[in-house]
Amino acid sequence: MFSYYSALCTEVYNLTKPVGYSLDGDIEYYQERLKNCHGRILEAAVGTGRVLIPLLETGHTVDGIDYSPEMLSSCRKNCDERGLHPNLYEGELQDFSLPFHYEAIIIPTGSFCLIEKREDSLAALKCFYDHLVPGGRLIVDLILPNDWRTGEVSTSVFSLPDGDGITMESKSTEIDWLRQNTVSHIKYEKWRKGQLIQSELQRFALRWYGIEEFTFVLEDIGFCELKCSADYDYEKKPSEAGQMITFEAVRKK
Repeated sequence: MFSYYSALCTEVYNLTKPVGYSLDGDIEYYQERLKNCHGRILEAAVGTGRVLIPLLETGHTVDGIDYSPEMLSSCRKNCDERGLHPNLYEGELQDFSLPFHYEAIIIPTGSFCLIEKREDSLAALKCFYDHLVPGGRLIVDLILPNDWRTGEVSTSVFSLPDGDGITMESKSTEIDWLRQNTVSHIKYEKWRKGQLIQSELQRFALRWYGIEEFTFVLEDIGFCELKCSADYDYEKKPSEAGQMITFEAVRKK
C-alpha cells in the first residue's frame, strides 16, 4: 500500500534539498570533522547525494549506500553530471556486506532514525562497527520528536521547471511513547494542467533514542571514545529537545 522514498518523494527531495544544500550547517560540520580523514568513507542513507557530493569534491573517497533505488538513481545522475563516479550500493543498513572497510561511516541529518524497528537499528550499528577499520569513526545524527502533534496536517506545493507541480500533504498519525516511534502518512500528487498524473502514499516512521540510552547502546556494541554534540557545534552539550544531536564513536583498535 505504501511507497518508500519513491519517485515523487525523490523529486521533492531534489527540489527542497539540492546537492550541497546545508541543513543548519551539517555539510560544513561533516567536512570539518572529516578533514583529517585520508581513508575511505561510507555515507549510509546517502539519498540523492546532497552531502556525499560536497565531500567527493573536497577530495575524499566516499561510497554510499541506500535502501531506495529511486534515491540511488538520482544520486548517480547528480554524480554523473559532475563527473564523479563513487561506489553506490543498494541495501538495507541492518544487513549489508561491502567489499571495503572504512575510516569513517557517517549518517547525517537524523536518517538513522528512519530505521523503525529497534532490533534493526541495533543490527545496523553492529554492521557499521564491522565495516570500520580498527580506530575508525562512526558519526551519526539523532533527532527527538519535540514538536510532535498527533493529527497535525501540513500541505506544500512545489512548482517544477517543466510546468508540472507536486502537492504534498503530511499527517502526523501516531506516537508511541513506550516504543519510542512516530508515524506520519505523506501523500504526494503530481499535476499537469489541472489533471492528476501520478500519486504516492508514504508511511514515514521515525524511532528516537535518549542520549544516555544511545550511549549505552554504542558502548554495548563495542564503540569507545564517545562524544556527543548539539547543533553541529563539536562537543557542545545538548540542552534542549529540539537540537540536532550528533554522536561520534570509535571502533576499538
